[in-house]
Amino acid sequence: MTAETLRIHPDEPEAELIDFVVKSLNSGNVVALPTDTFYGLAVDPVNLRAVERIYEIKTRSRHKPLSLLIGEVEQAYEIARSLDTAFDRLAEKFWPGPLTIVVKAGSKLPLRVTANTGNVALRVPEAAIARAVVSKLGLPITATSANLSGMPECTYANCVREQLGDQIPLIVDGGPTARTTATTIVDLSGGGNSWMILREGAIPTHEIALALQRA
Repeated sequence: MTAETLRIHPDEPEAELIDFVVKSLNSGNVVALPTDTFYGLAVDPVNLRAVERIYEIKTRSRHKPLSLLIGEVEQAYEIARSLDTAFDRLAEKFWPGPLTIVVKAGSKLPLRVTANTGNVALRVPEAAIARAVVSKLGLPITATSANLSGMPECTYANCVREQLGDQIPLIVDGGPTARTTATTIVDLSGGGNSWMILREGAIPTHEIALALQRA
């Protein structure tokens, strides 16, 4: 397999090209595309064979859940449960943007996507291509970084091709990503407005704390 490269405008994605990407996802394929931090591997999250293929490609541990990109905050309420005021404050302040929020998964999501943890990591990206794909697909898409485990994350399409070009059918080239720092991951799955930083990235911990301390 040699990946096809599809160039899409990063700010004004062409509708017919987004349709092509969505058709590939609907066929069960893994597609690499740019997010606002790194290039990610996208699949339809309810296609369990496609989800399994991501773990195979990345040689990723099966106990690590996959992050999902959603198009808007309201979509979180469709696929997650027990969302509280902490979630609302963080979503209002930092989405769209480089913040991944771990919450309890709802019943619509297969356990495979949550790595049997019952939790799901969600983000509304700033990247126009990713949001257009989610909107057209009508579902979230996975967003784990498009690199082999232990290798550097990719901020441009050629990097993805070098690492994964013989393992996936389609790479969307939307130019370099806007950032080179990973998302911050905050875990709200404990409930009761408790929170924990799992990874500090593009958003500093003190900004998270300030947002959550707001009256």
